[in-house]
Amino acid sequence: MEFFGIDWSEKHILKTNTTLVCTSEIEKINAEELKKEVEPWLSAIFQSEHLSLLIGTGLTSAVSFTAGVVPQEMSRLALDNGLSEKIKSKADETAVKMNRGEANIEDDIRIALELINGLKILDDERYTDLESELDTKLLAFIKAILKTERDFVNKLKADDQKGILAFNLLKSFILSFTSRAASRERLNLFTTNYDRFIELACDETGVLLLDRFKGKIQPIFRNTRLELDYHYNPPGIRGEPRYVEGVARITKLHGSIDWKFTGDKIIKSLLPFGAADTHPEIPQNVTEQVVIYPNSSKDIETAFYPYAELFRDFSSAICQPNSVIITYGYGFGDSHINRVIEDMLTIPSTHLVVIAWDRNYANEGEPVNFGSSRERIIKFLENKNSAQCTLLMGEHFADLKNLVEFYLPKSAIDRLTVKMQKLKDNRGDRNKGEGNSANDNKGEE
Repeated sequence: MEFFGIDWSEKHILKTNTTLVCTSEIEKINAEELKKEVEPWLSAIFQSEHLSLLIGTGLTSAVSFTAGVVPQEMSRLALDNGLSEKIKSKADETAVKMNRGEANIEDDIRIALELINGLKILDDERYTDLESELDTKLLAFIKAILKTERDFVNKLKADDQKGILAFNLLKSFILSFTSRAASRERLNLFTTNYDRFIELACDETGVLLLDRFKGKIQPIFRNTRLELDYHYNPPGIRGEPRYVEGVARITKLHGSIDWKFTGDKIIKSLLPFGAADTHPEIPQNVTEQVVIYPNSSKDIETAFYPYAELFRDFSSAICQPNSVIITYGYGFGDSHINRVIEDMLTIPSTHLVVIAWDRNYANEGEPVNFGSSRERIIKFLENKNSAQCTLLMGEHFADLKNLVEFYLPKSAIDRLTVKMQKLKDNRGDRNKGEGNSANDNKGEE
């Protein structure tokens, strides 16, 4: 299959509006040379009026593997209940309908929740056993996520070099997006992850996150999204507040392990990153309390609070002129997210950047075996305008270390490097085609 001029059977794919690389031989990729083309291109994209970043499980996996930590697996939900086979077959069926390919634990959880609600409507007592077992499995799922977080923290506490490298790469990755020029709209950060790696990196780098929660002691989910922001008054200047740098808006589209229902409200529990399995903030009745909505379906979109509110934030943020969305580690397996991105791309001034690892070879030398992630991306892009799409796919281009070192724009907060580059510009020392920083356009506002 070939469109956009791309041979999709190749292992590493780079496509901008001026550069195309398709190869399976990593030694043919000259990262230093490509940097001169890719970094300025991404710098220009990052200065679009509206910038959004969509992060999937691929980021957690990349950070975990770099740190030498085992990430939470997304294998199937193993239920012993008599209804388990029906749940499994229905999950397989709906995964195909939603173009997800093979079903995973998220599909199983969603179908089990729907079945429990159906049995309750029918006053069928079988729901009690199913709900009890699902509660146990969900608790194990949450504890597995916490274990990944805990193992990562232990690496940092032990001054493990792999852990420190992984954390530094994560922080640099986040800063490349969040350090927007103050005259631009704030970064909209969306994630389908339940873990808190993004929040941890933002805390450590001083990035301030705005979300729908209000309050400090017991943050409560707001039904309406208020356009709040952070400003400061420069010394000697009165009546002209300016935006604080390093602020982003975050939306966790599928919920989070530290969100839970309390009565008719959703609160953010005080569950530390990597908390112990015995932590009191871990709910005992997981099915009823924890706010985790695995993936989209029509019923969940309309019936499950606050799922509709979160997706409304997503659609309103990206579906507007001069909007850019970058995806990293997202496998295009959520049909509702895909529909919103498709709507966005009907606006000619919008742009999509796909960064995907997609390891589609089992071993070197073996025939190509398309992973379901690549198949979904190909299907999504098939009828899109090539000029509106930028791709960095494969083990080289989507590798977190390569991205940070070669391709992503340098953080605009890095003032020393920016000033050094300006001195070079004034002296005529800049190499032709050398990449700009994410903040180079700031003076042109």
